[in-house]
Amino acid sequence: MTDPTPSLPQLRERAAHLRLHGLGAHWAELTTQPESLRLIGQWLGWEGQERARRSLERRLRDAHIGQFKPIADFQWDWPTHCDRALIEELMTLAFLNDTSNIVLVGSNGLGKTMVACNLGYQAILAGHTALFVSAGQLLGELTALDSDTALQRRLRHYAAPDLLIVDEVGYLSYSNRHADLLFELISRRYQRNSTLITTNRAFADWGEVFPNAACVVSLIDRLMHRAEVVRIQGESYRKKEAEERQANRAQQRVASARGKTAAMPKPEPAPKLAMPNKAGKR
Repeated sequence: MTDPTPSLPQLRERAAHLRLHGLGAHWAELTTQPESLRLIGQWLGWEGQERARRSLERRLRDAHIGQFKPIADFQWDWPTHCDRALIEELMTLAFLNDTSNIVLVGSNGLGKTMVACNLGYQAILAGHTALFVSAGQLLGELTALDSDTALQRRLRHYAAPDLLIVDEVGYLSYSNRHADLLFELISRRYQRNSTLITTNRAFADWGEVFPNAACVVSLIDRLMHRAEVVRIQGESYRKKEAEERQANRAQQRVASARGKTAAMPKPEPAPKLAMPNKAGKR
């Protein structure tokens, strides 16, 4: 069943939505032709599709997510604890509607960043804006700014996306200045936009990440209010892959050595020398 042809008022509304002001200014002239309804609908459809494509490309480029494995490749049976149902629910992006936060907690190599990148990618496909940044890059950049004007501009940049992904909080220790800037950013996003944090530290250990920082308790409070906490436990999957890769390479080296040995030509046997007959003495 084909969609009904839109009416002229619907087409004009679509043109206004696309901000085709020149088309709207000459609307009366365009609609005098018998074929105008079909042609205008086709033109507006092309324009809408092209703008959607370019918007998606721009948002993907600006997100800085980079390369990542799709969630379909996640090895659900590897972690000793992982709430698959919760992660799959988060993939529906319902948390963006009420600006909830997400905190992914787990040790190295368990897929926290993989899950975070997939959530950012799905958000972009759904028409949202997202931005991926490591904690070290974010805080290092903010503290390096030498003027308040530049700092405020950069804080607005990080406060703007619908979903901000801050990766690897807890791998380094930071000064009070770093903690204050992170608190300022989280406060600007609080109940306005969603923030996703990946960390290898429990919140009880964040005092070691930001030693002597007075704002740590308030920072955690802002993050945890209306937040989904996903805990992933187990051994590092990256370590498992590295060990398997090393074992496969060792097997390949052994097989290659055997193949070379089998391919070597066998030495020809030495020719037998004819022994002279010795006649017995009479």
